[in-house]
This record gives sequence, structure tokens and C-alpha cells, in this order.
Amino acid sequence: MVKKTTMSDIAERLGISTVTVSKALAGQKGVSEELRERITKTAAELRYEKGKRPAKGSYHTVAVIVAERYLTESQSFYWKMYQELSRHAAARNCGIFLEVIDRPAEDLCELPRMMSDGKAEGLIVLGVFSRKYMSMLEHELKSPVVWLDNEPGIPGADMVVTDNVLGGYQMTNYLFEMGHRHIYFVGTLQQTNSIDDRYLGYLKAFLEHGVPLPESRVIDDRNERGEIYEAGVLELPWDDMPTAFFCNCDVTADRVIRRLEQEGLRVPDDISVAGFDNYVGSLKIYRDITTYEIDIPEMSRRAIHTILHKLNDVAYSTGKFVLAGRFVDKRSVSKIGEPVPFVC
Repeated sequence: MVKKTTMSDIAERLGISTVTVSKALAGQKGVSEELRERITKTAAELRYEKGKRPAKGSYHTVAVIVAERYLTESQSFYWKMYQELSRHAAARNCGIFLEVIDRPAEDLCELPRMMSDGKAEGLIVLGVFSRKYMSMLEHELKSPVVWLDNEPGIPGADMVVTDNVLGGYQMTNYLFEMGHRHIYFVGTLQQTNSIDDRYLGYLKAFLEHGVPLPESRVIDDRNERGEIYEAGVLELPWDDMPTAFFCNCDVTADRVIRRLEQEGLRVPDDISVAGFDNYVGSLKIYRDITTYEIDIPEMSRRAIHTILHKLNDVAYSTGKFVLAGRFVDKRSVSKIGEPVPFVC
């Protein structure tokens, strides 16, 4: 079977970027006439065939992109979300294709191949990318885009997110209700909007309870590449040990629990730990973490609903769509002075 020519093949032949090829073949500005002619000629020589766009209301194709770092074993939350996207897309006569963006492609701001090759009409951006990469998508893509579990900071962008501030507030407020006052937040700030918003909810609970805002009670849980630390790498405040930790996700909560156990401390007998997400899937982490559950099925359904409406009506827009989650009381938090056995 003869391999179909793609825009990337044309770009490689000419030693230029795929973005430039895409602009030239689409008749967009930013490409000189001389270069446009060379690109068109090369496309003809390589027998490039531009994908045809389905008629309005018919079968649609949508690409879903996610950063490779989020698909490691410890962060397969997005595998679950992609599965839900696929389920809802199939029910709406929509073909959906996952494209994993590795670090080099993100650093070089390369367009997703599904989009540059014209194989997908719309795009769902799952999770966070670098600001530079998201800016590239904003300016280079002419197709409809929906941002899922990500607030890109783009005016007028359509996005579907969970209510992270409310969730962070509810989790911290619960710890207050259980008698805790010395509470640490575990999550690297300015890595994702989700972590920052959960931290804001944490601070809101302190304000409402009239407790002085904590100073330097934030523990980093991941490196600059967004990879969550293993338990042995976490640096916990041994000289200022709190009675409870609120962690920005359940994977981080698991790491904190394991780190505490390495030092002979028991959860929740000695220290309470709360998380966020309520998703463990097949991961080998503690199953009894008190947490805030994200409504993955409804977020996915809403994202598919939005992208399909945008494909059928260019003027359609929902802006920021926020979905509440729900508090899930398990066994990793106990009242001060009332320890409860922890079950893994």
C-alpha cells in the first residue's frame, strides 16, 4: 500500500515548517508568493491530496491532543477522560483520534499532525501545554478548538473545566470541620491553572474560618516538566509537621502517604491526608483517599457537544463551562484525637 503524502512530507522536502506548508496550501497570509509557488509545486510532485471536509451535519472528525508527560503510569487520569470522549463521540457519529505531543514537538511548537495534514476538522486540547505552545495553537489554527481541563487564558476561548476553587475550598473546609488547623497544601504552584485554583480554594477556607493565612505552607509535588515526584523525593516539613495535608490530586496524596509511612507515621492515626480527582484506575495507589471527585463523563460529554456544535456553526460559543464535582468521604482523614484505621 502506497503511503499517503502529508504536509510534513512536503515540509521535510523543502526544509521548512509544517505550519508554513499549511498556510500556503490554505491560501493564508504570512507566506511569500515565491515560497507559496514552491510549496504548491512540491505538493503536486508528491501527489498530495488535501482531506475533504464533510458536509454540515454529517460525520465529523476530531483530534484530541495531550502532552506525553500526562500519559505516564502515574498520571493516566487523561486516559480515562479520552475513553469517555471516545464513547460520547461514537454516540454522536464522530470519529475521534488521539495524538500524543512529545516534549520536542511542544518545545518547537509544531502543529498537531492531524490538524496540519487536514485529517481532523476540529481539535480538543486535553490538559495543559506550555504557554508558548498554546499561543501557537491560538494563532495558527483556523479550525474550531475546545480546551478540556485547561484554562488557556485566551479571550473568548471555549473550555470545559471542573470547579477547582470550590473543590479546593470544600476539601480544606472539611479538614477544618474535623478539627484541623495546621494544614499544608501539596502542589507545585504556577504549573497548571487547576493546581492554582485548588490552592485558592484552600486559602478561601482559611479566610472563612478566621484562621491567619498560612505562610510557606506549600510543598512542591512535581518537577519543572510536570512529572510528579516519587515518594522518596518529596520533601515534607519534618520541623513543622501539620496535622493534615491537602494534596492537589490523588496521585500526590498517595506519594505523601507513602513518604509518611517511610518515616513510621500512620495515616490517619498520626496525620490526615486528603486528595483531589477520585481517580485511581489501575494505578497501584491507596484506594481509600478522602477526595473530591471530578465528573469525567459529563466533562467529556460537554466537550464533544461543544466541538460538534462549533463545527456545524462557526458562531457557536459557550465560553467557560464549569462543572461541579462531589466530595467523597473515605478513610484517610480523621478527627483530631479520634484516629481511624487506614485501609489500603
